[in-house]
Amino acid sequence: MIRVDPTNAKGIIWLASYPKSGNTWLRVYLYQLVRILGGHPREEHELNKLDRASGYEAKLFGLFDQFLGKPLAQATPLEVMSVRALVHATVAERMPAIAMLKTHNLMGEIKGMPTVNTAVSVGAIYIVRDPRDVAVSLTRHLGSTIDEAIAVMNSPGFVTGNEAETAFEIWGSWRQHVESWTTNPDPSLLVVRYEDMMGMPTETFTAITRHIGQAATAEQIAEAIELSSFDKLKRQDEDLGFREVSPRAGRFFAVGKAGSWRNKLTAAQVQAVTDANRPLMTRFHYLD
Repeated sequence: MIRVDPTNAKGIIWLASYPKSGNTWLRVYLYQLVRILGGHPREEHELNKLDRASGYEAKLFGLFDQFLGKPLAQATPLEVMSVRALVHATVAERMPAIAMLKTHNLMGEIKGMPTVNTAVSVGAIYIVRDPRDVAVSLTRHLGSTIDEAIAVMNSPGFVTGNEAETAFEIWGSWRQHVESWTTNPDPSLLVVRYEDMMGMPTETFTAITRHIGQAATAEQIAEAIELSSFDKLKRQDEDLGFREVSPRAGRFFAVGKAGSWRNKLTAAQVQAVTDANRPLMTRFHYLD
């Protein structure tokens, strides 16, 4: 469990979620918020400059390569896990203050080696999204059928592979992922729903802003929300591209609406998702 140390202004705040749940949208908001608070002007290609405000843990291939002593693509998962905590500690040490890192890893361990180095962590924001909508978006990300995407979401212990510039991630099943981050409430963890980011943006993004310790005004928060709207992100993606897009997806930002599963999933597919995740879907009010 991550614990807040009020005397320590350094450490990692994790931006965590199962894939295709709004993590990148959150990072865009944080980029705009940091830019606004710093008084910096708008820039071109902002979508590809998110690392100025937050990083992506799996994409820290330079550090992984350094501590592995060889390219990521040549490393085994256990070798990557043996240096993962060291990568996190190095990020925390190098940053003058809080470091915000995106992760799709579940909160757990492999052979006693943690996916998240809690010793250098000071908090987390976890985004949960209706798994039926996740299935639709994950299909594009994986370049798969909807049935194949649902099978991935329902696969306990699911892991990706190492690539030249991406460390493998432990997604687990959707249920495993959400449970690993949210089962034990803690003041250092803020859990938000994707649907509330969309339906109640002012309240939700204000809570996020306060959680990371930023004293932004209502006007600054509103500006950052407006500049990170899904329609704006989709246009930037279409015009300029996004370097973090899956090579199988074409575009990163496609629909972004809550409830799109109603027109995409068959009754059998809805049942497959619901049967595997009913307790959590009920807890987060997706089965009201």
